[in-house]
Amino acid sequence: MKWNLRWVAARQDIWRPTDLLAAFRRVGFNPSLSKVSALWGGTPVTVRLEDLDLICQALGCTVADLLEAEPAATAADEEGETRAAASGERVPGPVRPVPRHDGPRRLQPPN
Repeated sequence: MKWNLRWVAARQDIWRPTDLLAAFRRVGFNPSLSKVSALWGGTPVTVRLEDLDLICQALGCTVADLLEAEPAATAADEEGETRAAASGERVPGPVRPVPRHDGPRRLQPPN
């Protein structure tokens, strides 16, 4: 899911979490500033439905404006990535560290 709170807030000329908190309080929603900052700064893991309703009321929007479904990877996409990796093509994805191997490890005697 894509969280569009900042986009929806910008349409209401709200550019900072403190301004968003003021809009929330006008509709009777009184979260802490730290909770508003967390909602502002990134995609929340969970949002209570009551809170979501009040957020929409404060911003004059719908849930569909705030949340946007993103397509999930399909089995065909995963097969294409597997084939590309097997053929040596570069496959976009997370970069993982490669462990260094400096030769045989020597055990240190106990102190």
